[in-house]
Amino acid sequence: MSPSIPSSSVVSSSSLRGIVRAVGSVVPRVLRITGPRRSILAAGGGDSLKPRLDQIRKQAHDHAAIANAYASYARKMKLESSKQVRLFTELARNFSLLLAEYRPLLSDAPDGDRRIDEPSIRRFERDVKERIRSARQLIADAKESFDNQLKIQKLKDTIFAINERLANAKKQGAFSSLIAAKSIPKPLHCLAMRLMTERILHPEKYDDSDSHRPELEDPNLYHYAIFSDNVLAASVVVNSAVRNSKEPWKHVFHVVTDKMNLGAMQVMFKLKDYNGAHVEVRAIEDYKFLNSSYVPVLRQLESANLQRFYFENKLENATKDTNNMKFRNPKYLSMLNHLRFYLPEMYPKLHRILFLDDDIVVQRDLTGLWKIDMDGKVNGAVETCFGSFHRYAQYMNFSHPLIRERFNPNACGWAYGMNFFDLDAWRKEKCTEQYHYWQNLNENRTLWKLGTLPPGLITFYSTTKPLEKSWHVLGLGYNPGISREEIQNAAVVHFNGNMKPWLDIAMYQFRPLWTKYVDYDMEAIRLCNVAP
Repeated sequence: MSPSIPSSSVVSSSSLRGIVRAVGSVVPRVLRITGPRRSILAAGGGDSLKPRLDQIRKQAHDHAAIANAYASYARKMKLESSKQVRLFTELARNFSLLLAEYRPLLSDAPDGDRRIDEPSIRRFERDVKERIRSARQLIADAKESFDNQLKIQKLKDTIFAINERLANAKKQGAFSSLIAAKSIPKPLHCLAMRLMTERILHPEKYDDSDSHRPELEDPNLYHYAIFSDNVLAASVVVNSAVRNSKEPWKHVFHVVTDKMNLGAMQVMFKLKDYNGAHVEVRAIEDYKFLNSSYVPVLRQLESANLQRFYFENKLENATKDTNNMKFRNPKYLSMLNHLRFYLPEMYPKLHRILFLDDDIVVQRDLTGLWKIDMDGKVNGAVETCFGSFHRYAQYMNFSHPLIRERFNPNACGWAYGMNFFDLDAWRKEKCTEQYHYWQNLNENRTLWKLGTLPPGLITFYSTTKPLEKSWHVLGLGYNPGISREEIQNAAVVHFNGNMKPWLDIAMYQFRPLWTKYVDYDMEAIRLCNVAP
């Protein structure tokens, strides 16, 4: 018996030919001969009965072969089609049984030796049509499984949809990571508020009228510049440098913050004695020359386009380019980040100064840097290039003629975070003027992406002296593969990257390097639940 098939489904001859082509490697050439679906007797017209009988037999043979071919193809493809294999095999067997049943009618005996009459042919036709209908219905139902082109297209569509979802997930993940990295944790906010409250309640304790102390301008001492709005991070930098110095009373730390965090910073560094080390805390606003008429970054901040680029609160704007999403963070136009280009003017009486980021930890005495012969160079820094990575080509737009003409794309990049500056050489080379020139040219962000490293690479191009790598080990904020030996030998370790040590997302194996310098005995830190 043929399987029960709804009578409403019909497959055109063109569809059938397409199915046959899909399995052309296994279907005999004779199977390609399929005619329009119509009454077989009607096709015979007034011809003799024998040709019409041969036509019916041919249709039966062809469809039996097709059923066998589909069954064989299903076995080869290992489709879910144990069911399909069974149905096609059963269909082929039904055709064989039918042909066996009508063997006397279909024998090749001479016409005189076999009985050919119209009623027998009509019964044969009816039985053949019933099985052909079943075959076509089964083929139509199985078309999706056997049509290779359709399967390929569906696979492509699936791959495309998955890639779209993956890209969106990456963007969302990068955006969430950025939020986690740049948001202020509750304990840090609490600490700043408690310190500021102390400043308001007891202003006389934190009077900074002695800010013009002579040691702050003494070029014979070791001077450090730390620019930060993170009270806890800045205190760790100073703590670690003082604790590892041999003569702390010869070290002077110039801490600069914004007006909002000035009171908290003043309290933090007044509450503790740093073994004779000198700490100066000032606000950006104290440097009157830093105004929009002189500083390109401040002038650019007044641009409506730049404000829209940074401050429009739209997720789709923030995630258009996952790789460069971080450059949309407004901190890259913060003056705290760009103060590093004004060191000679901020400290006019100094000859040398060590710039430290607020996400570093000092692990040994740094006075050896002052003994290095700078060979007339301005910036002493650790180079970061290896192979094709961290070359100038990665930071600048070398399709722009100005960049292409002036710089070598294979020049080695270096790191900010611990930079030793010869301020006399800086003034001689007029580096701040160079910085202004290029920053003005990049107002539309066509020369480089935003941030301070690209303009630093440009400003100190050919005036940077490479330092031995153990002075500054980077990557503790993103690279879990840094070896213990590298860290132990490092003078400074740098938590550059999103996983800052004061965040919950910090890498646990590196965090103790930072927490050992947190003043957990300070009441404000305890009350704010700063986790060790």
